Amino acid sequence: MTQEECKSLDELLAILTKYHPETNVDLVSKAYHFAEKAHEGQFRKSGEPYFTHPLTVAGILAKLMLDASTIAAGLLHDTVEDCEGVTQELIEKEFGPEVAQLVDGVTKLKRLDFTSKADQQAESIRKMILAMSKDIRVVLIKLADRLHNMRTLKSQPPESQKRIAQETLDIYAPLAHRLGVYKIKQELEDLCLRYLDPDGYQNLIIRVGMKRAERENSIRDVIEQLKQKLEEMHIKYEIDGRPKHFYSIYRKMVLQHKPFEQIFDLIAIRVLVDSVQDCYAVLGIVHTLWRQVPNRFKDYISMPKPNMYQSLHTTVISDKGMPFEVQIRTFEMHRIAEYGIAAHWRYKEGRQVADSLDNKLYWLRQILDWQNDTRDSEEFIKSLKVDLFSDEIFVFTPRGEIIDLPKGANPIDFAYRIHSAVGNKCVGAKVNGRIVTLDTPLNTGDFVEIITQQNSKGPSRDWLKIVKTSQAKAKIRQFYKKELKDENVANGKQMLEYEAKRQGMHLSALSKSEYLEAILRKLSFADIEDLYAAVGSGGVTSVQVITRLNDEIRQHEKPLIPLQPRVTPEQGITHNAKGKTDAGIKIAGLPGCQVHFAKCCTPLPGDEIIGYITRGRGVTVHSKDCINVNASHDPARWVEAEWADTSNTYYNGSIQILCQDRHNLLADIMSYLTALKINVTAVAAKLNPNNQTCTIEMTMQVSNKKELDWVIKQLEKRQDTISIFRI
Repeated sequence: MTQEECKSLDELLAILTKYHPETNVDLVSKAYHFAEKAHEGQFRKSGEPYFTHPLTVAGILAKLMLDASTIAAGLLHDTVEDCEGVTQELIEKEFGPEVAQLVDGVTKLKRLDFTSKADQQAESIRKMILAMSKDIRVVLIKLADRLHNMRTLKSQPPESQKRIAQETLDIYAPLAHRLGVYKIKQELEDLCLRYLDPDGYQNLIIRVGMKRAERENSIRDVIEQLKQKLEEMHIKYEIDGRPKHFYSIYRKMVLQHKPFEQIFDLIAIRVLVDSVQDCYAVLGIVHTLWRQVPNRFKDYISMPKPNMYQSLHTTVISDKGMPFEVQIRTFEMHRIAEYGIAAHWRYKEGRQVADSLDNKLYWLRQILDWQNDTRDSEEFIKSLKVDLFSDEIFVFTPRGEIIDLPKGANPIDFAYRIHSAVGNKCVGAKVNGRIVTLDTPLNTGDFVEIITQQNSKGPSRDWLKIVKTSQAKAKIRQFYKKELKDENVANGKQMLEYEAKRQGMHLSALSKSEYLEAILRKLSFADIEDLYAAVGSGGVTSVQVITRLNDEIRQHEKPLIPLQPRVTPEQGITHNAKGKTDAGIKIAGLPGCQVHFAKCCTPLPGDEIIGYITRGRGVTVHSKDCINVNASHDPARWVEAEWADTSNTYYNGSIQILCQDRHNLLADIMSYLTALKINVTAVAAKLNPNNQTCTIEMTMQVSNKKELDWVIKQLEKRQDTISIFRI
């Protein structure tokens, strides 16, 4: 993708009409003048007028040979977000529903309230992917937008440069790759490298440039040799040499730990011919002219990449000992290799190959499937990176059909790729005729057969830890969500109660319509039962729900549930008289009284506390957020309490752990706590056979709340821990 940028409307229309002579130039002209006026007086951080950005974006889209509606949307893509008085409704009124839908798909969710930057990023990308499912041009506009932002990134502060470059490398460059738009993908990657590793980038430029003249002379000789043979065979061709883009070289050096001298394809020769038959004929000529490097031949014509890329790749060594790569493809394959999904768009407009195009976007439907079941922002972004950026392998079904999977995928991933019913009934697998374990990594060329059993109870929860694809994870969660809904609802409610209590809240607030409706809307649930079920099945975390509840309460500026009024001096207890007890508690007005701790909440130093005067038993101390504090029918018995000197004193703290069940689980946890020098005083365990989990309740001696929180954090790090709460 050349960095020559459009400077005027005439230049933009010249590029557009070159590929679309009968296009709607009036629509583009109208969008140009509308956007120019809307952005009037706005400037970029570089000091340029802001309108240079949407104009450049439109120019990039025109060079991708996209239609007038897409280019108009490129001109308008920032107007709703950044220009006062411009609304989505106005865009639709002026330019029609097609352009308005494209602009809306690209618009960031800046106006929504998010709890974190990760939430904002996840929701913006989620919206973009949903818009892609309706119209793939949305992501092409977004990629053009990101490309120009990366070209002008030097005007941003250093911390923003690294953040934007990393996000681009994680999300947008892989998206360009999956859509086959290599012109954008390669430039994005090189620009990211410049900011993420400036020293490595400059060093690479120097090393590539040192012997450039020598390589160029050698490659000219090679091209002349090949041209002579092709003309002898009367094959129509185009041939040129191209340098490898920097990030590709860098990735091989860093990820594959290869020295610069072992990068064989610093220069590649590209040969374009008319037919597939000619492609293989040219391959034969290349292999007769030069010695082939072993294990460096790839046939992407018979086994195309999921992003529609087709080509023959082979690496050979010239007569002068220089290794170089030869890429051979048809002219049509080259158009798709350069422009990817954009190359197909003109055909889809005529519905000539719509079904074929839809089949090639299978990976997009996969993302849409699992993104609906993944509401946790961190997990969503992590899964997206894995699905977009992982290397691919190609395996075969017993019938010889080709299935593409991410590198590292295993038979369970394969089973769910075939069908969710096959995955749910899977009990074993054969790879190349041999029975293997279900966590065996698959390799390109493997023949995979899944062994199923009709009376299988379904997938194991352990599979969630070993599957590679987000599709498989989503299908496993979906199974437990449907099959174990009642249990998930109960577990989810219990988990939310514990988390609410841990954050000093009462879950009863969740049932209030002003809070519940907002939370259900933000998390896309129909009712509170679906929310409980999602928490219980792991689709959304209890921390995420309670944090959102807390945010809603703060926005309404209401205390959650106020504690009952304290007893007054007139009721017989004096507040300013304080005494110390043996339990390390000061009770207002009752020096030296007998004190014991409530079993319902077992408060620890660090918790806010309150005392309750009992008949004949002194004072019972509760946490202020204990549910029994507000359930009391006699507020006159409540008395102020606070912690005194608690040094060298130990208290009982209780926790509940939900774990994946396995052999020696309890013994391992006890050994782990012993190593942490934690004294456990009571243990109770209950097996949950329906979902192969175990619930363990423990009481241990700790000096304060802070120490108990530390123990909880250590236990959370264990792989077998699903959730853990203080009781």
